[in-house]
Amino acid sequence: MLLQNKQIAIVGGGPGGLTLARLLQVKGLSVKVYERDNNKSGRQQGATLDLHYESGLKALNIAGLMQAFKQSYRPGAERMTIVDNNATIHYTERDELPLQDLDSEYARPEIDRGPLRDLLIASLHDDTIVWGSKFSSLQQNGNGWNLFFENGTTAYADLVIAADGSNSQVRKYVTDIQRVYSGFTIVEGNVYNAATNAPQLWQLTNGGKVFALWNGKTVFLSAKGEGSLSFYTSTRETEDWAKTAASSFADKAQVHAWFKERFADWSYDWHEIFASNASYFVVRPQYYFPANQYWQTLPNLTMIGDAAHATPPVGEGVNQAMLDALELYEALCIAGHDTVEAAIANYEQGMLSRTAIATTDALDMVATMQSANNLQSMLHFFNGAKEAKTN
Repeated sequence: MLLQNKQIAIVGGGPGGLTLARLLQVKGLSVKVYERDNNKSGRQQGATLDLHYESGLKALNIAGLMQAFKQSYRPGAERMTIVDNNATIHYTERDELPLQDLDSEYARPEIDRGPLRDLLIASLHDDTIVWGSKFSSLQQNGNGWNLFFENGTTAYADLVIAADGSNSQVRKYVTDIQRVYSGFTIVEGNVYNAATNAPQLWQLTNGGKVFALWNGKTVFLSAKGEGSLSFYTSTRETEDWAKTAASSFADKAQVHAWFKERFADWSYDWHEIFASNASYFVVRPQYYFPANQYWQTLPNLTMIGDAAHATPPVGEGVNQAMLDALELYEALCIAGHDTVEAAIANYEQGMLSRTAIATTDALDMVATMQSANNLQSMLHFFNGAKEAKTN
């Protein structure tokens, strides 16, 4: 085996990095995950995730984690309701039976980010994750790398995999291709104990999701299993505004004032998001990497997930990251390549080709969601998808 008696370092403990660690450990390989969080509860986890049959679910199945997933996913959370700026329902799946058949090619079961991360962590050896390890730099050491972290610790690895997200600090050692601002920004938030603190929106969500669209703006709601309501707004903004807002939205009142102005043509129903102090907010300008990106393969360093191919969120990010983990594992451990470099080259060629399509599709979807007739376009999309399932 190519990596027998070699040390593997994965920088970043998100779903992609943890899935890869699990797959490699099943093969008996030595792997460490270096994660900047101090522990698994060190950061608020965002909205729910829908895992796809051909990618995220496939990776979990091969990793031997489908039983754990079936105990953690949320049947019914996949049901979508589409409304307009006045919270008037135009499409809903709320009366449909919850998803049960995970073997269907149309299966897209929902799981909260926290439980997904927890089940992946539980599948690893106890000492796999090195918490509190915020990456600082790499230095070549023979055929491998010395890794340096901001807490002053160091480590050596024969192979390093960057899984540290779209703002990856490892990526620059692979390529100098920069991110491109997409033209829109998300203001993300979470309302805790939403049945009490946002009762009307909680009822509208009905344990699933709500997509509100009107005249080029969107609001997305997602019920979480622990009783909180995750939401984000999506609007076209300049990159300068996004950077300024990220530092100036210091409290709920400032975010609410912006929302009232920016969403002035939306009904007061949506202001319930800001009615309670049991909430948090964060500004996330959205970036992507060019669809035609390419770099020269390195013999001992590669990337998976958003570090390699970030796109605006349209439901593919975590699935592409977990599929990256699976395909890199297969290239390194199954395909029979003569060298690690040849395995990485094979993986990167397929990954870049696959994610070029995903990037183009994501940008097209974002353009649709930001168009003046976004409500009608999204209704057409969901009605078409529903028809395809029934035929």
